[in-house]
Amino acid sequence: METMQPTMAPVGTPAAGTPDNAHKDIPGNPSTATSSKISLNDRSNRGDGPNKPLRVLSEDDWTFWKTNGYIVIKQAVPKAQAERMANLLWEFEEKDPNHPATWYAPPRAEMRMKELIGSGMVEIYNHQYQWDNRQTQRVYDAFVDVWGVDDLWVTIDRANLNFPISPDQPFKGFIHWDYDPETRPQNVQGVLALADQLDENMGGFQCLPELYRTYDTWKLTQPDDRNRFKPDTTGFAFEKVKMEAGDLLIFNSTLPHGIRPNLTKDKVRIAQYISMMPAQEDNEALRQWRITSWRDRQAPEGYAFPGDPRNWEKTRYQTADLSDLGKKLLGLESWQ
Repeated sequence: METMQPTMAPVGTPAAGTPDNAHKDIPGNPSTATSSKISLNDRSNRGDGPNKPLRVLSEDDWTFWKTNGYIVIKQAVPKAQAERMANLLWEFEEKDPNHPATWYAPPRAEMRMKELIGSGMVEIYNHQYQWDNRQTQRVYDAFVDVWGVDDLWVTIDRANLNFPISPDQPFKGFIHWDYDPETRPQNVQGVLALADQLDENMGGFQCLPELYRTYDTWKLTQPDDRNRFKPDTTGFAFEKVKMEAGDLLIFNSTLPHGIRPNLTKDKVRIAQYISMMPAQEDNEALRQWRITSWRDRQAPEGYAFPGDPRNWEKTRYQTADLSDLGKKLLGLESWQ
């Protein structure tokens, strides 16, 4: 196994930021590319012998994934592992799950992506517990199924505490695309439930599978100057996806999706964002940035990523230990 050595970049140089950041003005996560050169899995053999068997998805799961643009992987991580991460988020946000009076505070940093204001994004990216979830074998195997390749990098992404809405911090929910669907992005996104989300009113993931299926005809009815990231949802039924702690939802980036408002009085939606896409080992600048982000607990920079002005990750936590799989998912070690 080849270990790919990290190199140090002086603090404050351009190398310290996300290189070639195509996400400065769009919502997607800048720790990987906006789109892969490799297409999503169509279950062909890609010229490499017989089709690979699915590792996690059943045949019914595969049909659902292709039809609806998303799939829920049950118990992708153990429930106790999910709950451990949930407890960390309460600590990191300086909030008490048993005292709602602590749940609402002004945002620490300005969010450029205005529809996310009040949605409960938690600016933590490289804690050990996050990496433990990312390098869980079943999580990785699920992404291998949807991509059809083994050599993957994991996104370095954050978490979410979606509280019941309050008059002082209204949140109406939203539906959007992180990437312009006209560009036909080869990308997926994912969210791991850290607590049960069985009440449709408690916030969480929502999507429009019908628009996913009918996009090519729907766009013909839309004005040429339409917002390429926020569709007109008139006439579409919102699908509210229920999940249990430890479940992983993977969705195609061409699926219109978003967060629904939390209309309960005392339930909190808790989640971690996890996705994977084919490794870009030839992109040395991006690989070095990813290693620096992990090693120095450095947050991504982008349109939807304001960071934590307290710098708690740097001052309170240590660099996460990685398994052999985790080192490859980061880019510290080569898949070759």
